[in-house]
Amino acid sequence: QVQLAESGGGLVQAGGSLRLSCAASGRTFSIWTMGWFRQAPGKEREFVAAIGGSGDSTIYTDSVKGRFFISRDNAKNTVFLQMNSLKPEDTAVYYCAADSRPRPMVVSTQGTYDYWGQGTRVTVSS
Repeated sequence: QVQLAESGGGLVQAGGSLRLSCAASGRTFSIWTMGWFRQAPGKEREFVAAIGGSGDSTIYTDSVKGRFFISRDNAKNTVFLQMNSLKPEDTAVYYCAADSRPRPMVVSTQGTYDYWGQGTRVTVSS
């Protein structure tokens, strides 16, 4: 059974930074695509960023490009989301997700991710 546990959320002022972490259980972590999604109050959950198993391939939603950076440490079964220049519109619950099936490319489609964490809340004050 795969389990994902996010941490690192909190309250930060606009312009500040936070680093989210997601610790995963499972012996095949290094082949999983890992993604970050977020759900703002009153909105649907949306894709933020994803990274392939080797860490060489990453994709981002346009609104976070140049501000957020996804990375992973396969030795520690952990994926990170470094969030810089935070804006009030980044306020959301952030979810870590795993796509455990090998794929030729990193994808942003929520339905392809088969394991999800419980989420960590990020609040950005203006």
